[in-house]
Amino acid sequence: MNRFRILSSWKLHLTLVFFAIFLDQASKILAVAVLAPTFENPMGRVVPVFGDLLRFRLAYNTGAAFSSRPQDLLPFLSPTVFFLVLSVIATFVLVWFYRSLKQGDFLARMGIAMIVSGALGNFADRMRIGKVVDFIDCDFPDFIMERWPTFNVADCCVTVGVAVVLLSPVFYKFLKYTPTGGRNGQKGTDKKISGEKEN
Repeated sequence: MNRFRILSSWKLHLTLVFFAIFLDQASKILAVAVLAPTFENPMGRVVPVFGDLLRFRLAYNTGAAFSSRPQDLLPFLSPTVFFLVLSVIATFVLVWFYRSLKQGDFLARMGIAMIVSGALGNFADRMRIGKVVDFIDCDFPDFIMERWPTFNVADCCVTVGVAVVLLSPVFYKFLKYTPTGGRNGQKGTDKKISGEKEN
């Protein structure tokens, strides 16, 4: 019996995508409602969580991750169209990658699901208001940069998802587990690395 059968289910991964998108959008709506500039606070509210180490501060990003602006490479396209095309291509590539993995490779598949949810969460912002809502503001060692660029839940999903995909072989080795099974929905079984005999 596959001990990771539930974690390998595409239905669970799809649920993870929808839940992460909901959490991202709900947190952004709440951040705008609480942190937006007002007459009393024209610069917007700053809510400390752990002093200056972690705080909530509203910011908007019209570019991509870390305020980069890849849309400037194709100035003849509006930023909305550019990110629409980019998001569609990225989603298709990620879905293809997901389907190309072995059915038992649950960690990499969950990581891809997190990346997709993060990409779609930020894309929803661009379609809704033309820019991405950021509100998580973290300090960073001053010898590298003054503060880490403001980010959001979707950015966290992408970062954690990439880390899970890259580190999944290490976790599998620790668990003495090797993913096997079919691809593209084909059925298969998973075996342990330890070489134990199957019953």
